[in-house]
Amino acid sequence: MVERASFRRVWSAPLWRTGEGFRTLLGMTDRAHPGVDAYLATLPDWQREICTELRGIICEADSAIDETIKRSVQPYFVLSGNVCALLATKDHVNLFLYDPTVPDPNGIINQGHGNATARAIQIYQGDPIERGPLIEMLRAIVANNRAGGWRRLNSTGN
Repeated sequence: MVERASFRRVWSAPLWRTGEGFRTLLGMTDRAHPGVDAYLATLPDWQREICTELRGIICEADSAIDETIKRSVQPYFVLSGNVCALLATKDHVNLFLYDPTVPDPNGIINQGHGNATARAIQIYQGDPIERGPLIEMLRAIVANNRAGGWRRLNSTGN
């Protein structure tokens, strides 16, 4: 995986804005959704950088995760159900994680504790992204989805 700092040096702004170079770099060409590229293109640079880094982490967690657009514009990442979604707001980016049962031993979730369906990580400009713990959480969500989803697992006591 290419570090974010070297990514900035290698790619020009047009590739960065369209996502084409980034998707090719990560091997995402068959799973990337043009609507996600369009969403990212509308964001301020700092939010686009955060979302692009998150997109790469999501792909790294499981290369079978597909991108899609739901609710007209919101990027979702799915594999046997929702895994996560991105939402840029005025002053931060939300990464919604769609499995409230996955443990968070590193305390990276900072929003939605006790929520029935999803929790979130709010990332503000300049905040570091805890790559390792996030990849672990995403892989746990995918494992639960592949096993039938967290609702089914909870109802059977697994």
